[in-house]
Amino acid sequence: MENGNKLTYDLIIIGAGPAGLTAGLYAARSRLNVLLVESKAPGGQLVNIDLLENYPGFPEGVSGMDLVQRLQDQAEKFGLEVAIEEVVSLRVDGEVKTIETSRRELKAKSVIVASGSVPRRLGVPGEDRFVGRGVSYCATCDGALYRDREVLVVGGGDSALTEALFLTRFARKVKIVHRRDKLRAVGVLQDRARANDRIEFRLESVVEEIRGEEQVKAVILRHVGTGKRTEENTDGIFIYIGANPATGFLPPEVQCEEDGYVVTGTNLETSVEGIFAAGDVRVTPLRQVATAVGDGAVAAMAAEEYLANLE
Repeated sequence: MENGNKLTYDLIIIGAGPAGLTAGLYAARSRLNVLLVESKAPGGQLVNIDLLENYPGFPEGVSGMDLVQRLQDQAEKFGLEVAIEEVVSLRVDGEVKTIETSRRELKAKSVIVASGSVPRRLGVPGEDRFVGRGVSYCATCDGALYRDREVLVVGGGDSALTEALFLTRFARKVKIVHRRDKLRAVGVLQDRARANDRIEFRLESVVEEIRGEEQVKAVILRHVGTGKRTEENTDGIFIYIGANPATGFLPPEVQCEEDGYVVTGTNLETSVEGIFAAGDVRVTPLRQVATAVGDGAVAAMAAEEYLANLE
């Protein structure tokens, strides 16, 4: 419903990752007046996954980009409207939720926060300077730039090893740097990485500095046990040390934990009536595409029930 340049929706979904797109599918199919707002292209971090092997229904795996396109096509088939604009703030005035974007002001009766998370940075000298010039957070995006070169991957979880394995398609050598003496990734990924002759490990080590001139040329590693510092030549560094929730736009009324993740109840309701959270942005024991999709469905149905009770 339009009122001047202020629009009122039944539901606004913030974020077009798997949680947001699924919520949009369910809401649009339920004939709600719904808008999905995304700051960039739909998909979130899913678009950075070259091959997703643990999403049900795809025994041969599926690329993140392909799955995103399928989700978006399905949601838009039922009339979901997607707007590419950045959410700046969210204000609450009783039953009315006001969302300020980079382009306009929107009003909604209910909101689903599915804004996901952003890659965590190392916070070391040289990192900011060399972003896009040897420092990357997306192997799928930048891996082909390192054909026949040497790269480092920082991290020991599933994402780090998945991306390291992907990088072996291009780089002649991939060195995995992890601060602990054991990796955290699932066994199958560890087995694949250890069996790949292009992968080496630098365990119990942390990056202290990234060096170069116009491009990354080397990093300074420190062994956490001995404290010994060494310089390791590299053409690029890919960082996978976790993520931070994208919740900077939320008002203080929405309860978050100290690390910024949104606290939710059984039906993914937040501390503010009419505001729900789904996917990686919320407190949850598991952050996977499958759980994000489930969250999106639950949040959409909870929002629909909330709206029905307003009438």
